[in-house]
Amino acid sequence: MTKTEIRKQMKGLNTALSSEQREELSARIFNEAERLPAFARAKVVALFASLKDEPLTAPALERWSRSKRIVLPRVEGDIMRFYDYDPASMNDSGSFGISEPEATALCRPEEIDFIIVPGVAFTAAGMRLGRGKGFYDKYLSQPGFRAFKAGVCYPHQVVEELPADPFDVPVDHLCCGR
Repeated sequence: MTKTEIRKQMKGLNTALSSEQREELSARIFNEAERLPAFARAKVVALFASLKDEPLTAPALERWSRSKRIVLPRVEGDIMRFYDYDPASMNDSGSFGISEPEATALCRPEEIDFIIVPGVAFTAAGMRLGRGKGFYDKYLSQPGFRAFKAGVCYPHQVVEELPADPFDVPVDHLCCGR
């Protein structure tokens, strides 16, 4: 299948999940991430505000922000940067309809210890298919970026193989709620 076909198929499968299924799988996914030694060591954790077809991040944002510095992405032109998470100052009409933090407290790539990476599909080996704009691949390949990369997805988003490009950056661990 092509990248476009995979994206269409996964969006259909993701949006077909009931709200109960989505909540249960999301809790399993983020509990798995919390159990990783790299998460336990992390002081700065990069997360994202989920779209309606992604694992729910709101409970993890609330829980993790009590003990860790949480940073969220903000798209600025053709690049993505991470800023401190402040629930009171989130912009719900950010790029692509994604909730984004205000551009007040920039987090440099080398400050991030652990990053949660969304994806449309992953292989068990950690290869990732994103939404097609390359924001995460560009960010993860920056000089100085050293964080542990945890991919998150629903179990049905783990596939045998994906079409890959030389610039694709794999994740270190996949949390899929199995």
